[in-house]
Amino acid sequence: MRGSATDPTSTPGHRHLRRIAGPLASAALLLPLLGAAPAPTSTDSSAARLQHAFATAAADYHVPQSVLLAVSYLQSRWDGHGGAPSVIGGYGPMHLIDARTALATTEHFAEGTEDARGDTARTALHPGIKEPDESAVPARLRTLPKAAELTGIPAGELRTDPAANVAGGAALLAAAQKELGEPLSADPADWYGAVARFSGADDTATAEAYADDVYDVLRTGGERTTDDGQLVALAAQPKLTADTAQLKQAGLRTLPTDDTECPRSVSCESVPAPYAQFGDDDYGNHDLGDRPAAQRIKYIVIHDTEGAWDGVLDLVQDPTYVSWNYTIRSTDGLIAQHVKAKDVAWHAGNWDINARSIGIEHEGFLAHPDAWYTEAMYRSSARLVRYLAGKYGVPLDRQHILGHDNVPGPTTSTLPGMHTDPGPYWDWRHYFRLLGHPFKRTAGKKAGLVTILPDYTANRPVYTGCTTKGEPCAAHGSSEVRLYSDHDVNAPLIKDIGLKTDPTNGVNDLSSRVSTGQQYAVADRWGDWTAIWYLGQKAWFENPRREPAAVPAKGLVVAPKDGLTSVPVYGRAYPEKEAYPAGVPAQSVVPLPYTIPAGQRYVVGDEVPGEYYYAVTFTTDSHRVVVGRDLYYEIQYGHRVGFVRAADVRLERVGPLAR
Repeated sequence: MRGSATDPTSTPGHRHLRRIAGPLASAALLLPLLGAAPAPTSTDSSAARLQHAFATAAADYHVPQSVLLAVSYLQSRWDGHGGAPSVIGGYGPMHLIDARTALATTEHFAEGTEDARGDTARTALHPGIKEPDESAVPARLRTLPKAAELTGIPAGELRTDPAANVAGGAALLAAAQKELGEPLSADPADWYGAVARFSGADDTATAEAYADDVYDVLRTGGERTTDDGQLVALAAQPKLTADTAQLKQAGLRTLPTDDTECPRSVSCESVPAPYAQFGDDDYGNHDLGDRPAAQRIKYIVIHDTEGAWDGVLDLVQDPTYVSWNYTIRSTDGLIAQHVKAKDVAWHAGNWDINARSIGIEHEGFLAHPDAWYTEAMYRSSARLVRYLAGKYGVPLDRQHILGHDNVPGPTTSTLPGMHTDPGPYWDWRHYFRLLGHPFKRTAGKKAGLVTILPDYTANRPVYTGCTTKGEPCAAHGSSEVRLYSDHDVNAPLIKDIGLKTDPTNGVNDLSSRVSTGQQYAVADRWGDWTAIWYLGQKAWFENPRREPAAVPAKGLVVAPKDGLTSVPVYGRAYPEKEAYPAGVPAQSVVPLPYTIPAGQRYVVGDEVPGEYYYAVTFTTDSHRVVVGRDLYYEIQYGHRVGFVRAADVRLERVGPLAR
């Protein structure tokens, strides 16, 4: 959805039922932990304060330090976020939650913004949002007040002091262990039930998935430098297994999963979006289809919700609103499925992309850099995407795993209103490691292509627009790199003529930004600067050898055929007029205000057949998938992808770039 700017000993004879985690032990999901590492040798150094805090809290509350560290990693990857709250009002390394401080829901589809359906054959859909009912706050969103009660530490201190926050998390784990009637054992294997309880989940499947992830972290170990420069380490315990039978004592509900399309390694429930008729010949909030039999699924689109879980789920169950296929919860990674994969959800603002894609919403806010995404949510999302990609043959790359901000406007008039989520703070580098397809160098240093790949934590471009006051957004890691018209940070930013505005460093302004994993053809080099072809222009970004923002790559590109001065770029790959049968109005094939001039090259993502899914009535008897003879190439044109007709271009494999 759209980003908004206004937005201690083991008990003898204790039962241990040992089992090695199955699909959850996937190595791909453990890559962010960089391997077993010893704890820092000096707990007095400034960079080891947080490690010392974990040791102290573990001793004070009789919780194994490794368990405390692993739970914290799944909550926050040990980051403190400067005391800023997450999307649900969670604070610190242990993500202790006080729902009273959660960010308010913002409006996704306000009048004059993107039409999520994106079908010019139908009237634009701009429903208003309905604010969620805040009268009942579940226990999972009140862990910080409970930690304050258990520790006697003031809530304000738990929010802002990482050591206090860790102590609060330890107290919660110890309390959960006691409530289960389990001893405060020194053996990490004995804490599975308490870890599951810590997730806040009210169902067995979600609690189990969360606990399994924590124990995967325990087995793998690793070390990481946090967002405030703290070095935290966790020694690997590769042979560790857990007493999973403890989960039966938790008294959680069983989650019905018969009606969901999810991997077994996640928790998933069905919260159906209604297919219902209302008003004068209108219906919502999706279209019935027959994918992939009638039309291939080619894309998975990543969104953020711009709202909290309960309110967002209320919206998707409203037939007058819009829809998406899945939503993922921040606290514990619970997945709700709303629209079957065979059906077409209204989520991307481009009917052609909707008809070929699956949309996944993540509980979060674009314009709040510290309203961060939890590791539990990243991992759950990655498992879901791996499953869907395998089932439907979607390649795991940035040309097919799109952000909503990478979806092109279908027509020129729609370009300014297209959405910009999940935005610059979504960690694409980390996400693709979890997907098991990490971005890496694939060619020599003089290659003619690059993959954008900055260090997320160290890469901190200045953005504005996170508050109504206009001051810079909080400094934060980012997946995106800024583009200039010359090899000089004082040069003008690249302009997107389709937006009809001057470029800015606004958090929602995509005019002059490239994102991690995207690939572009190299246009030039100058010292520590690299130029790429972008929006029909030569665009420069800083790319020093010691701290590169991109790495060499290889692949296919398109260029205008010989004799053509330029070729048009399209926002949708629709068939030619002659392909439409009687009774199906032909859709116009009108280019966007963009071209590829002769001499420029753009990276190819896929070959795409010209298709149009005609679905404008509630009854499905008139629905048709129209397939034409025209073929298109999906290309990385600017920040968003675009399409060019195969008949207009030649396909090339790029070799090393001569100096």
